[in-house]
Amino acid sequence: MNSYLEAVFGLRPEMRRAFIMVQDVVMVLVAVALSLVLSRSDLSFGALSMEGLVTWAGIVLISHLLFRYCGLYTTVWRFASTPDFFNILKSCAILTFVLYAVSLIVRFFQPVAGLNERQFIVFLLVSFTIISAPRLFYRFLRDGASWGILNGKADTARAKQALFVGRLGEADLIIRFTRTAQPADHSIVGIMATERGAPLGTRIQGIPVVATRPRLIDVLEDYATGSKSLDLLIFGSGAEHEIEEYSELVRVARHGDIGVVQFAGLSQVGQEGRLVLDAVEMETILRRPTVPSDIERIGAFVGGKRVLVTGGAGSIGRTLVKRSLELGAEAVLVADNSEFGIFQLSQYVDEKDHDRLTVRIVDVADRRQMTRVVTEFKPDILFHAAALKHVPLLEENWESAIQTNVFGTLVCAKVAARCGVAQFVMVSSDKAVDPTSVLGMTKRAAEQIVSALHETPAGEPGGRRAATKFIAVRFGNVFGSNGSVSTIFQAQIEAGGPVTITDRRMTRYFMTVAEAVDLVIMSAADAASRPADQDYAVYMLDMGKPVPIVEVAETMIRMAGKSPYTDIPIRFTGIRPGEKLHETLHGEDEELVELSIAKIFGLSTDVVEWPDVQAALATLQQSVKEQDKTASLAVLAGLDRAKKPRGGTPQEVIPKTAGQAT
Repeated sequence: MNSYLEAVFGLRPEMRRAFIMVQDVVMVLVAVALSLVLSRSDLSFGALSMEGLVTWAGIVLISHLLFRYCGLYTTVWRFASTPDFFNILKSCAILTFVLYAVSLIVRFFQPVAGLNERQFIVFLLVSFTIISAPRLFYRFLRDGASWGILNGKADTARAKQALFVGRLGEADLIIRFTRTAQPADHSIVGIMATERGAPLGTRIQGIPVVATRPRLIDVLEDYATGSKSLDLLIFGSGAEHEIEEYSELVRVARHGDIGVVQFAGLSQVGQEGRLVLDAVEMETILRRPTVPSDIERIGAFVGGKRVLVTGGAGSIGRTLVKRSLELGAEAVLVADNSEFGIFQLSQYVDEKDHDRLTVRIVDVADRRQMTRVVTEFKPDILFHAAALKHVPLLEENWESAIQTNVFGTLVCAKVAARCGVAQFVMVSSDKAVDPTSVLGMTKRAAEQIVSALHETPAGEPGGRRAATKFIAVRFGNVFGSNGSVSTIFQAQIEAGGPVTITDRRMTRYFMTVAEAVDLVIMSAADAASRPADQDYAVYMLDMGKPVPIVEVAETMIRMAGKSPYTDIPIRFTGIRPGEKLHETLHGEDEELVELSIAKIFGLSTDVVEWPDVQAALATLQQSVKEQDKTASLAVLAGLDRAKKPRGGTPQEVIPKTAGQAT
């Protein structure tokens, strides 16, 4: 049978369809013969007589036309399901009725002995069975492991043995596709059901349900420490939100050298179908849902534009670079002072995009260099991501912080204004809210520079051109950025500990780099579409709820297959200079304005007028020149105290809650 199926389905589609048509009419004739035999009936005419040949030809013609009309030859049988087999039953029933009606008409003119209703009932059952059988058998072979086994292509020895953790309906889908994949990448050996009251010991497509809640962890530990071979743990989609024991299951699996992935969808369907399995990262473990990007809108904003990214070799900057290229930017230029960072960027960007990427090693605080770069490149959008951002280091290196974060922003903004750049977007930080550190003060001063230029009417001395729109986008920590807690903790865990945390009570906001970058671009797109009297100088990203830093550390240790405090110690070192226990995303004097964009708010905030900003910066420059830290910080603190109220046209003002974005 296997050789037969291989021969048939190896034909070209037209020949294969013709072959199946012939097969069906032969099956109909066989069904007629079987119905006569099974009903023990003898016709009054011979099978090969003229009457018999005319009868068989009529049956062949009627059945073929009827089967074509009912769509039996338009179905792809490797994907057949219950409705398709019901269609065969319906076709056979109609054929039986038509033949019976014809027999009644014929018998009215010429009696035929040995023909009665019993034969037609048997014919219906037999015809449906033998016409369905080849299709059903083929469907079974192509849908299960049998096809690979019969073809000698199965390589289950190399397939990864996996446990599935999730809903039974999803288990059924995943088992089917792991079996049809050629070569076989994964072999599901058991199901750990997450539904309450799932039937333990039952089977889905022959795969047993080996565990139900609340014994998921115990059973996984048996696999991890026992003699049963297990290579992979596959979580169902959304499992991190449904299973309280999610992070502990990850810990147990990794401690037992079992890989951990999560089902994200299917790349294709049918025989060539592949499961899309994502790595389980910190974003998943901490259960922070990401926001679907409005690709159409950000693509329309960036597509075909020339984009300049300062600090393009940093974490946020390089993602802005890559995303701009993906969204169809005409050209992207990176301005950064890190030679090694720019080298790494070239490895990060797809090779096919290198012809649209230009890099320049420049200091953003150097007006001459930045003017030359902007004049030559002529960007439509300037993303200003260049900044120093390590809180304790900047407490000591306050001059460098002011030079890069404040005067670097001033230089880039003024060059953008003078060169007529359409959009200037500064990446800000939650450290700018009620700042207590040098980093926070410099970022708040940078926000005030951008806000003041945003408010300065076109044509005023030092003001912006009509074509240039200035905004700042404020958000908190991102996973995996240079110097973030996740990268620091990872290095400490790999070294065997201890993991150091300044205070057990400390919390921070977290967001994925990719999500933050898309929302920054979306903020810029929104600002570009708003009239001047309804826009916002500062946008704020909704980061969700703050996460305890100790929870981040404990979760990362478990992800590494270790136990917190036992395998990897956690040491609390005390709050460092400039640090806060809890960051906030907006101040008490700032009003959050809800926009028609998910996870983005406008900030109705106060703005220092541009002449006052210029005067403050002149004083700041002199204080830095004299290396007077106290005077410099006093100037920065003064910039945080705004004089001029400002806000767009709020659609809905949301009550403020300290420490939360929503």
